[in-house]
Amino acid sequence: MCSFNHLISAMKTPTVLKSIERDLAAGHAVVVQLVSTGEALMERRLSDIPTEEWGDLSIDVTPRELVLEYLAHSFPTQLHEPFTDTDGTLTSRPVWKDGQPVPCREAVERRDRMIERLASLEPVPGALDQIVQRFGAAMVAEVTGRSRRIVRKTDPGGDERLAVESRPGSANLAETQAFLDDEKRILVFSDAGGTGRSYHADLGVKNRRLRVHYLLEAGWKADAAIQGLGRSNRTNQAQPPLFRPVATDVRAEKRFLSTIARRLDTLGAITRGQRQTGGQGLFRADDNLESVYARAALRQLYGLLHAGKVEGCSLGEFEAVTGLALCDRDGTLREELPPITTLLNRLLALTIGLQNTLFTVFEQLLAAKIEGAIASGTYDRGVETLVADSFTVTARRTLYTHAATGAETRLFTLARRDRNRPMGLEEALERGGGPQARLLVNARSGRAAVAVPAAGLMLDDGTVERRVRLLRPLERLTVTVAELAQSHWRPAEPEAFAAVWEKEAAAVPEFATSTLHLVTGLLLPVWRRLPDTNLRVVRLQTDDGERIIGRVVAPDALPEVERNFGVGADDAPVPSAEQAWAALMEGRVVLHLADGLRLRRVTVMGTHRVELSGFTEGMAERLKALGLMSEIIAWTLRLFVPVGGRGPAVFAALLARHPLLRVVDRTGP
Repeated sequence: MCSFNHLISAMKTPTVLKSIERDLAAGHAVVVQLVSTGEALMERRLSDIPTEEWGDLSIDVTPRELVLEYLAHSFPTQLHEPFTDTDGTLTSRPVWKDGQPVPCREAVERRDRMIERLASLEPVPGALDQIVQRFGAAMVAEVTGRSRRIVRKTDPGGDERLAVESRPGSANLAETQAFLDDEKRILVFSDAGGTGRSYHADLGVKNRRLRVHYLLEAGWKADAAIQGLGRSNRTNQAQPPLFRPVATDVRAEKRFLSTIARRLDTLGAITRGQRQTGGQGLFRADDNLESVYARAALRQLYGLLHAGKVEGCSLGEFEAVTGLALCDRDGTLREELPPITTLLNRLLALTIGLQNTLFTVFEQLLAAKIEGAIASGTYDRGVETLVADSFTVTARRTLYTHAATGAETRLFTLARRDRNRPMGLEEALERGGGPQARLLVNARSGRAAVAVPAAGLMLDDGTVERRVRLLRPLERLTVTVAELAQSHWRPAEPEAFAAVWEKEAAAVPEFATSTLHLVTGLLLPVWRRLPDTNLRVVRLQTDDGERIIGRVVAPDALPEVERNFGVGADDAPVPSAEQAWAALMEGRVVLHLADGLRLRRVTVMGTHRVELSGFTEGMAERLKALGLMSEIIAWTLRLFVPVGGRGPAVFAALLARHPLLRVVDRTGP
């Protein structure tokens, strides 16, 4: 396991080192979270070297011998010979002599050449050693469990050497304080420093720089990873950190990031008692491979495999390498298919190529599901933090007051102002010079855009819809290749493109203003009165320092919200309970109550009755407790308000629990 972590993190580290250099140049502080420190391997290497040589080492702290020993003992070298079995089938069998396997000279030579080649490669230190040796112990604060480490030192003559440096028991405290005092700009911590410590930009410390937190190794325990993420994001901080989970192009590694993403979502729901997730934007929507969208995409993937529409992997091959059966005996797709967790674990044992083939199809299906949910307005992003140049409250109204607690549901109208930051011509030309990118000018509107490749979208039938992204000064539009071909966008020379782009960019105003409507305060009891679309929950801070958290209401849905709460300015006055009951008994109106309930007169078995509709399963018992009668008609539960002497009292009790919002006349043309 240590060797696996070492190799995976070593693959990521060169790219991370370059990114850290950019962060340091930008004036940020860097926090690196990892799991493996390579201490056990280092101690084994040092035990083979005399202590007098520890001041000038030539050492290879890599799991090289483990890889080479595996290759030496696992490479197939036994000689095989052809033979024909009793059925006449030509096959092969191993050759034995005197009870010992006979080696194949050619296979032995290939194995020895491979071992020789691997043994000649330059050693690749672990991630922790690479960071310390690259930036130096004077720049890197190490908070790990290592008692010794190998550092790079420079002699007075300018020569560099590797030497062993002992770390006292109090080293972690001193290193942490050096980072908080801004004496060291980089902090690397392992599980030993993942709990009980704070590395955030606290208002009481000198180092209040933006923390760029690299999750270099997610590890095998989601709880430990989440604990580590909380070290740089805590209360009383000058600014929240920027998290950067790091992964290789081995797609199955995403399985571990998915576990952390799912645990963060669960953590937010449990600890805060909210329906919003706890990811807080740390992970993208498609990083959680165990979401409802991922489960839908997985079933679609199984269907494509069954139909033979996954290029590079047939149904038989999939079942053979994963051990998962997707079909019944008659060849039809099973109703109960393997869950996503089972598939993710099986994918870890596949070859890299097959992993990437299946994950590519799965991710395209998942992206299509998420994009569809976003387009329909039903996707839940969790709590978003809105940032703008200015937020000003222009109006506030009380929509609802809870009778028992006095808690209020209020509607805020805010004026938002954002500074426009159009893409510059230099960046546009640079993006347009990339592979498969084009400079475009619209022949009809005279606008300019840069067309760059975008991720394809897999449709339900397994075909991939190719798409491109149009970059404009303030817009990012994604269209299909077919739509682009049918539009008025035409290729343009750089000179013509530059003239149009600069003209557009110069016409962009400095600020963009908009209006934002938020329903805030008491939300859960009145959630059904809000629209089913645009499920955005946001937090923001106004120019006056007021902090607001609430659900966004689209301008076109505002009249509906006002009607549902009975506060619309243009609505007719709500009648009294006696007037409403009389109109209802005459069959002239439909009464709309809170929580989506409706009352109307219906005819059942030749008798006029008052039926309540729009209730959910969880509301039925409570409504019956108010005095409503239940009947099962045509195997459907229906609720009725008594029309006899008890009718007005039950009706009044129902209105007390679910207030009357509006009256709809049924006698109109």
